[in-house]
This record gives sequence, structure tokens and C-alpha cells, in this order.
Amino acid sequence: MITDMDIYLFDLQGYIHLEGALTESEIDELNSCADNIPLLSPGQWHGYIHGHTYGDDDGLNYQQVYEAGEPFEKLIDHPSWFDRARFFIGGEGSFDEAHGPMFIDENLLNFRQPGQGIGLHNGGQLGISRCQFRYINGKFHCNQINVLIALTDIGPGDGGTVIVPGSHKSNFANPDFSQFSMGAKGECPSMMRAAVEIQMQAGDALLFVDCCTHGSANRTNEGQRRVVVYRYGPSWGNFRHGYQPSPELLDRLTPERRRIVSPQTPIPRTPQV
Repeated sequence: MITDMDIYLFDLQGYIHLEGALTESEIDELNSCADNIPLLSPGQWHGYIHGHTYGDDDGLNYQQVYEAGEPFEKLIDHPSWFDRARFFIGGEGSFDEAHGPMFIDENLLNFRQPGQGIGLHNGGQLGISRCQFRYINGKFHCNQINVLIALTDIGPGDGGTVIVPGSHKSNFANPDFSQFSMGAKGECPSMMRAAVEIQMQAGDALLFVDCCTHGSANRTNEGQRRVVVYRYGPSWGNFRHGYQPSPELLDRLTPERRRIVSPQTPIPRTPQV
């Protein structure tokens, strides 16, 4: 499904906007499944789903949301983005794919209310290995590809994702960075020079390499912004927060999905006779 324009825009911008990645029925199923999860506070659990927040005003996350049921399980290898993410992570036919095509190191459902957002962070100038962007020997080698899926329409005032296009290749910090860094208050971070705020319809997906400078505008409208984020990386990666898939999830997943959720098979120690 990947096109030459996908490759060009991803290399140029660090992201691609996949319009209509999910159908209306898929969106309805996901929202219905999300509504069936009891309201969690940070630190609370519902089964294997964990209430979580990154800071004070960035909204509520339901971590390990693929534990919520089949609608979220389908996102693990959804055809609208799976082959694209795999292509940009790279490693096909190499040691990097020895245990599977790739690995989801974090998956979450995020709720944002009026006044909430997340400051701009990251950038190619930081050189973070986990988030790196590389193109070498005719192949991409990106260590973290984020797929952000809108479950509600995200228009002006709804707290859209903000990205600085091309910042995945930057050698210098944006001079405005200190004003709009993680957790900063005040102006909407989309006011940072060179940044763009991306508006989405429910069902759209935004695929981007994590070393792009990114964040979100503060939501100023009433109502709720609801997005799902799946973070993909090489199969040799590990969970960002230490979560583990439940035995029940692994039992019900297809073999293909199980290799993405849990690429490594533990080797039990055999006692010496």
C-alpha cells in the first residue's frame, strides 16, 4: 500500500497524514469499546489497562489499550498503516527482524479536556537512539514510528497534534523551543515558528517518526479529544513503561499479532542432570 508519495513526504516532513484510515463502523466499535472501560484515575487498573498521565495537564491515558477488546486488537496490524510503519522501521530480511516484523512498545487511548495539551518536545538535534531517523544503503531505519488515530474530529480549537515538519533531520534546536517545551504554559504551541497544527477527521491516522519535534495545541473547545497511539519499533525493542501483555491477550491473538506484541520467546533454563 505504500506509495512513492508516502516515501517522499515521510522523508521530507517526517510524517504522513492517512485520511480515512478507519471506516465509520471501526470508529464506532472503538468508541463503544472505550466507553465500556470504567473511568480510571492515574494509577488505577481495569484488568490489564492502566490509568496514566505524563504530566499535570496533558490528559488521561489508558495504557495497554489493546487489552480492551477486539476493536483495539485489530489496530495492531491494521492494513491502513502496518506495511508503511514496517517499511520505515526497516530491517526486512536482516537481523533486526529475526524475531518478528516489529514491536509495539507503547499503546494508549488518550482523552483531552478543555485546557489540556502537551508541549512541543523532541527533535533530530537531540540524537536520541530510541527515536532516531536514518536512511542508509537504500533503506529507512527508524527506531520509533508513531501512529496516532483520531476517534473524534479534531478541528480548530480541538487540540490538534502539532509537528515541526523536517525537524527529524534538524541539527539545531528551534530558537522558540524553550518557550514551548514539555509542560510549558501559555500560548498554543502551534505558534512556534515553523510548526503546523494538523487537523483530522475521526478515522484519520497520523504516522510520524518520533524524533520530529511534536506535541499538541491546548484544547480550547468544549468536549473531549480522543485519540489512540500505537508506537512501533524494531522487534528487539522493549516496553517503554515496563508493561507486559497479559496471558489472556496472547492466547486470543492471531499468531501474526502475537509476534508483534511479544516478539521474544523466553528460553527456560534446563536444569543440569
